[in-house]
Amino acid sequence: MTTHITPAQLDAAADVLDEVLRFQAPADSILSAFFRANKRIGGRDRAFVAEAVYGVLRNLRQIQAAVGESVRARKLVLAWLLRVEGFSQRQLAPLLSKNEADWIVELKASGWSPTTLGERVNMPEWLAGRLASQLGEARLIELAQAFNRPGTLDLRVNPLKAEREAVLAQFAQEGIAASASPYSPLGIRLDGKLALQKHPLFLDGSIEVQDEGSQLLGFLVAPKRGEMVADFCAGAGGKTLLLGALMRSTGRLYAFDVSEKRLQKARPRLARAGLSNVHPAAIDHENDARIKRLAGKMDRVLVDAPCSGFGTLRRNPDLKWRQSETAVAELTGKQASILDAAAKLVKPGGRLVYATCSLLNEENDAIVDAFLAAHPGFRQVPASEVLAQAKIALDTGERLHLDPATHGTDGFFAAVLERIA
Repeated sequence: MTTHITPAQLDAAADVLDEVLRFQAPADSILSAFFRANKRIGGRDRAFVAEAVYGVLRNLRQIQAAVGESVRARKLVLAWLLRVEGFSQRQLAPLLSKNEADWIVELKASGWSPTTLGERVNMPEWLAGRLASQLGEARLIELAQAFNRPGTLDLRVNPLKAEREAVLAQFAQEGIAASASPYSPLGIRLDGKLALQKHPLFLDGSIEVQDEGSQLLGFLVAPKRGEMVADFCAGAGGKTLLLGALMRSTGRLYAFDVSEKRLQKARPRLARAGLSNVHPAAIDHENDARIKRLAGKMDRVLVDAPCSGFGTLRRNPDLKWRQSETAVAELTGKQASILDAAAKLVKPGGRLVYATCSLLNEENDAIVDAFLAAHPGFRQVPASEVLAQAKIALDTGERLHLDPATHGTDGFFAAVLERIA
C-alpha cells in the first residue's frame, strides 16, 4: 500500500465502509456499485478504498474491541491504518481533525491486546468456539491467519481452447508472473493482479477465474464424454464450465439453479468457452418437476450446496459478520434436502459429489454421514482415489478437506458417493 493517502481516499473508504457495516448486502457488490456510480475515481483510489474496506472487515473484531463498537466508519479506517497497517501518527496527521488527532494519541497509548478467542482470531465468539472445538485452538489460529490474507488469483485453462504450458509461455512473454498451480492440472496461479477482462485469452474463452480448490471438485465428478451430467446448484456456472470442458462438449450437461438471474450470468461464459452441451434450467426448488423427470438417468451429479461460505473468508471477510448460528442451522436443513433430491437423479453405478465451501462439520461430514445412514443404496468412494486417477497427488483422507493454511486454496469440503443399487 502507498504511504501517501489523500483526504478524498479516506472519505471514500469511510463512506463505503459505513454502508458495508450495515450488512444488508455483500461487501463486493457494495464496492462494485460504488465504483460504477463514481467512474471518475482512479485506479489507485479504487485500490485504497477496496483494501481499506476489506482490511477493516478482516480485523473488525480486534479493531472494535480496541476502539469501541459504536465508533464510526472513518475512525475504524484510521484505527486499521494505525494498528494493522503500521502507519505513524505523523503520516496520518494531514488527514486528521483536531478531535481525531487527540483520539489517535489516546489509541496509540492504549496498549490493547485481545482477551477472548474471538478477538484473537477476528471472528464472532460463536464461530471461533465452534471451529476451535472442531479443529483445536492452535489450528484455528493458524487458519485465521491464513484467512486474514487476501486470496490468490487462480485461473483455469479451458482444455477445449488452450494448453496450460502454452498459456504460461504467453504470460511469460507478456511479463505476467504466473505458475502452474500445485494440484489442478488446469490451474494457473498469478503472483499479482491482472486486468483479466481485457486479456485476449479471457476474451476468447481460453482462461477463466476459478479457485484451485473449486477446480478440484470437477475432477472428483470426473465426467466422461457422452454422459448425462447435472450441476445441481450451478449458480453463475463456474463449475459447469469445467464439467462441460472435461466432457469435451459432448453428452448432455444440465445446469440447475433456483436463480434465473444467476443462470443468465452463466450464458455468456458458456458461449465464450465454446460449450454446446450445457442446458441451463431454472427450477423452483430441489423437488421441481424438471428434476423428477430425470430421476435415475444421470451418470454424474454435482451438488455444490448453498452454505455459510466460511471457507471463502480470504475473499469475503464480511461473511463471518453477516452469517449467524441461526442461519447456519437453517442451511443444514436445506443442504440435507438438496442432497436427498439430487441423489434421486443418479442411476445405478453413477456418481454423486456433495461439496461446500464451508469448514463447519455440521455442513459437511454430518450431512454426508446422515445421508449414507439413510441411503444404503449409496457407498462412499475415497476422494484421494478419484484424484489419483486424474494424476492429482493429494490425499486429505476419505473426503476432500481443503483450506488456505495447508493448501493455498479457499476452504472446501467434498465427498464422493456412488449409487450401488
